[in-house]
Amino acid sequence: MINVVNLTKRFGGNEAVSSLSFKINKGEIYGIVGPDGAGKSTLLRLMSTILEPDEGYVMIRDVNVHDHPYAVKEKLAYMPQKFGLYEDLTVEENIYFFGRLFGLSKPDIKKREKRLYEFSKLEPFRDRLAGNLSGGMKQKLGLACCLVHSPEIILLDEPTNGVDPVSRREFWKILYDLLAEGVTIVVSTAYLDEAERCNRIAMMYGGRFITVGSPQDVKTSMKGIFVELITTNSLLSEILLKDIEEFKGIILAGKSLRLFVDNIEKARLLMTSILEKQKINILSMEEKLPSLEDCFVDMVAKGA
Repeated sequence: MINVVNLTKRFGGNEAVSSLSFKINKGEIYGIVGPDGAGKSTLLRLMSTILEPDEGYVMIRDVNVHDHPYAVKEKLAYMPQKFGLYEDLTVEENIYFFGRLFGLSKPDIKKREKRLYEFSKLEPFRDRLAGNLSGGMKQKLGLACCLVHSPEIILLDEPTNGVDPVSRREFWKILYDLLAEGVTIVVSTAYLDEAERCNRIAMMYGGRFITVGSPQDVKTSMKGIFVELITTNSLLSEILLKDIEEFKGIILAGKSLRLFVDNIEKARLLMTSILEKQKINILSMEEKLPSLEDCFVDMVAKGA
């Protein structure tokens, strides 16, 4: 469905997107995961034709989107972090306005409205001004406006950023409903729990992908044994261990420390020799299943 080839975008001396090449299949949720400044928004703007690349190109169904942007407009919907809803228009008026922007007739918009209200649960609020909606409801309305022309591909830039947990869950239910209908979804997020819900993910850092695969594949591809360490002083233990080459990917999570090691017993001996000098004792060190956050931090720390 989407083929990205050597895509590069620079802003001054900063390379926001660096020679990215990847493919996205029809009917999958593809997650672009990373912290602020990783290049996620720039990548989606390039894919949506809002930005022109310095190098490389994006193909959608064998059409170069940068050479022929209007040829893909009907197939594509892009929802930025702050969607441009008109707050002085009602829910219904916003949907109608965006429908007309896409060239739909009033009868066509009316036909599609029912479906949009069904999945968004916005019908009871159709006469409410968009400016008076909650954050989660605004995001649902933004998605409804994106879907009014029935696109095949949806690009979502951190759609649940700042949204409450209940609204986040409802938003993802809508995405799964769309997925069941064969829509291809590309979503950027900084939430690692949301990445777990994607078919495939690309972990992005510094303008490039550091790993690509299903969430399970990413976790099983990690080298080493993942362990949870509990000591008598977790905060000081992290400070003492994080600069040691073997423990660069260490994460402080509550009262425990989480990291990958090559050999548990060798790691225990090295940690003991370092920590005992500060009168810190190891209470437990157990093998655990890593989360995507654990994997991401470890890869970034080790320069993957």
